[in-house]
Amino acid sequence: MGFLGDCVIVFVSQMLFFAGGWLFFNKQLFKHYEIRHISVQLIFSSTFALSITMFELIIFEIIDVLESSSRYFHWRLGLTLLLVMVTAVIPVYICYSVIHSISFFSDRWVRILTTLCWFVFLYGLWRIGEPFPLLSASHGIFTIEQGVSRISVIGVTVMAILSGFGAVNYPYTSMTYFIKPVSRNDIICFERRLTLTIDMLTAKKRRIAMAVYNHNKQHPTKPRIWDMLTSAVHRTNIDGEDINQLKLEVYGLEELQRSIFLELNSLKNMEERQRWSQTLQGKYFNVLGHFFSVYCVYKIFMCCINIIFDRVGRKDPVTRGLEIAVHWCGFDIDLAFWNQHISFLLVGCIVVTSIRGLLLTLTKFFYRISSSKSSNIIVLILGQIMGMYFCSSVLLMRMNMPAEYRVIITEVLGNLHFNFYHRWFDVIFLVSALTTIIVLYLSRKPVRVDDTDLN
Repeated sequence: MGFLGDCVIVFVSQMLFFAGGWLFFNKQLFKHYEIRHISVQLIFSSTFALSITMFELIIFEIIDVLESSSRYFHWRLGLTLLLVMVTAVIPVYICYSVIHSISFFSDRWVRILTTLCWFVFLYGLWRIGEPFPLLSASHGIFTIEQGVSRISVIGVTVMAILSGFGAVNYPYTSMTYFIKPVSRNDIICFERRLTLTIDMLTAKKRRIAMAVYNHNKQHPTKPRIWDMLTSAVHRTNIDGEDINQLKLEVYGLEELQRSIFLELNSLKNMEERQRWSQTLQGKYFNVLGHFFSVYCVYKIFMCCINIIFDRVGRKDPVTRGLEIAVHWCGFDIDLAFWNQHISFLLVGCIVVTSIRGLLLTLTKFFYRISSSKSSNIIVLILGQIMGMYFCSSVLLMRMNMPAEYRVIITEVLGNLHFNFYHRWFDVIFLVSALTTIIVLYLSRKPVRVDDTDLN
């Protein structure tokens, strides 16, 4: 198959990826919004297609699809276009959208300020390399190596934060061990407390309203300024009612109502988790939760070892596992055959889980903070994060590939300090995981039901 045929294969696959990004944009992100900018859809879908193409080329490298020269060409072309998107197109459009939303700027000033903000972004991106062992200006400025080295610092940071949070949060939300036992009587008791609190709150507000109404009815003249000032400082008694004291009691009851409602909502969520844990799906995720809890402990331990001893793995896990099987267990297997197929399965699983995990995270994040006015800007920001994330994923995934399959990636990325990114990932992962453990531990407050509060 010649170069032209290889280009057709890559182009068709990119069109399919673009269509997938377009559907995800319309069916997931913007399914609740009617205002859609076609330019935002094009940018998001193009970034998605270029990002997935990086993973496709890794798989092509393992199963030896396309000619070597074609793969090298598409590696450089894909990385160049992805870098253009995350360093120029998306930042410029974000700056333009934010400034354009400010009504008192004219179109001329919008263009000027957009250009200035973009140059500030490029300057900040370049300054990222100063505290880290990245490439210097002697390697060129407008090169793939310089772009990837700086973009990957941000991307690896995002990956490590999400990985550390997911490694701890997934076992916490999936294992039945962390589900607090909740009885139906506890929920009924909190519902009674909430009802009584609302009744007391309503009664005190009614007393305040009736006292003010009767006072105004008996004294229709407008109060003087001095009376208004003194009433704001001193307690005001109207028809025998201490209004300021009642307002303080109302404030306390509102805080109590809010606290009881949050506790009741937590109890109902825990009751729902209890019912879910008894289903087949819940039991399946419970088993997975035990597996990931072991993985989390192992990963935290290995991160500590790597940071303390400044250690980076030299061999990928597939090659190391096959060598153990041959030299220590005495299995007679074809190393080349199994190395290729197991590497393909491992990389395929990493690709699928990475894409699925990021898309789910982006969807949850978008639904939480978006609105009809800010949705387009938030989608652009998510597209920026997605491009950086997948670009960094390629860099880190290189360590999970056998040496013969990572040659072309090393040639394309140039003289990057690969070991630095793996150590940086370990540091941020450790901080993220430990922070998540502390936050989840502090959030597990024991629910106490005191029947004396009902009196």
